[in-house]
Amino acid sequence: MARQNKEIQLTSYQDLLGIEDEAENSIDKIVELPISDLYDFQNHPFHVKDDGEMMELAKSIGEHGVLNPALARPRTGGGYELVAGHRRKRASILNDIATMPVIIRDYSDDEAVIIMVDSNIQRENILPSEKAFAYKMKLDALRHQGVKGEQDEDAADLVGKEAGDSGRKVQRYIRLTELLPELLEMVDSGKIKFIPAVTLSFLSKTEQEWVLHCMMEKSTGISGDMAKQLKKHSEEGKLNELAVELILCNAKPEPVKVTLPEKRINQYFPKEYSKQQIEDVIYELLEQWKREH
Repeated sequence: MARQNKEIQLTSYQDLLGIEDEAENSIDKIVELPISDLYDFQNHPFHVKDDGEMMELAKSIGEHGVLNPALARPRTGGGYELVAGHRRKRASILNDIATMPVIIRDYSDDEAVIIMVDSNIQRENILPSEKAFAYKMKLDALRHQGVKGEQDEDAADLVGKEAGDSGRKVQRYIRLTELLPELLEMVDSGKIKFIPAVTLSFLSKTEQEWVLHCMMEKSTGISGDMAKQLKKHSEEGKLNELAVELILCNAKPEPVKVTLPEKRINQYFPKEYSKQQIEDVIYELLEQWKREH
């Protein structure tokens, strides 16, 4: 009877985790590995930050350990490359935990990329730059696997499926990978909005340098209309440093409206002065101030 219960539990556990029978795949199993043997995924696009969420995860792991095993694959040169579990690894390090449970699977490069992206893309507070490079990596992996569609729309739809993004939005995110790192940081910080950033990505790197220099020197932002003007000038071969400065710094100032309270004005004039007489005196005094200054 005990043996039957064990067999049922084992089958259920394998089905839950998708683990194959060890007789069929001896490398596909859960093991407790030293943290030092776990290497970050190459070009991992998602940042692992010691923020509030990380502190909460570290507290939970400190109290209960790593409940969900990480996912890794054998690494050329020794050790294992993490496919999923980078935040769990960092939380373990913060707790001085030396090992963590890991499922080892022999994924191909493309399979590993797709799983790495899908396991992270639904997280909250993902930066635009993280999505941009993650989507690009996944799209490249799908292409390698032979997934094609008209103008990549079908493949892009598959890329954004896990996060609920359309193929068109995926393509826009991927455009952000064409931005200079400094401009992409401004997108992450909110200084440059998403749509203007996508438009800027069509500029050459030299043209982007001009934009970056102008924004930093003049402390100016960039609107959607400004980005469109920059792109239009670039396509027409008319964009240079002066044109960039004129577009970004030549925004029309808001009109200045000054209202003079009647009660305050009247204290300077005799009661019998008409409105026209008061205005004449004010304009005369303003002309005198203008000449002197």
